[in-house]
Amino acid sequence: MAEAVVNVARRINATVEEGRDHLDLSNCKLISFPDGVFKVLSSVSENIRVITLADNELKAISRKFFSTFTQLRELDLHGNVLTKLPDSLEEMTQLRSINLAKNSFSVFPDKLTEVTTLERINLEGNNITEIPLEKLSAMPALKWLNVMSNPLDANTQSALKSPHKFDILLTKES
Repeated sequence: MAEAVVNVARRINATVEEGRDHLDLSNCKLISFPDGVFKVLSSVSENIRVITLADNELKAISRKFFSTFTQLRELDLHGNVLTKLPDSLEEMTQLRSINLAKNSFSVFPDKLTEVTTLERINLEGNNITEIPLEKLSAMPALKWLNVMSNPLDANTQSALKSPHKFDILLTKES
């Protein structure tokens, strides 16, 4: 555990000291986003455009995360155990891409459809059965949706096969 803490601290310090626009905390055994990180990154949070929290054990992302990193363009949360996203996700007015592959979503996170700047949504390998196509079709910037390896119901699979204004990656069987 001490090694994981040192690893997180080292990566955060490098981000601050080098003025990087990305923060990579993947494979750090995190179960939540450390509260202390907000303080350390407070001077540079507006400069951070990309955050990778992939392959951790995150069960939730706090409201504070989304209200702190409002300038994010890309957020990679694949390989965690997330089941929902906070309402504050809509504060992400610059977010272009979100990777939620290989998490534990059983319901499509509707809050995603309120982020009007989103171009890419990756939900591969979750447990989602239905997709809110009308809401997705109303998203002005959406170009790409990956819902491969989800147990989509027959109606949803059928609806996804008709033409849409964005590209859809479906299950491999289709």
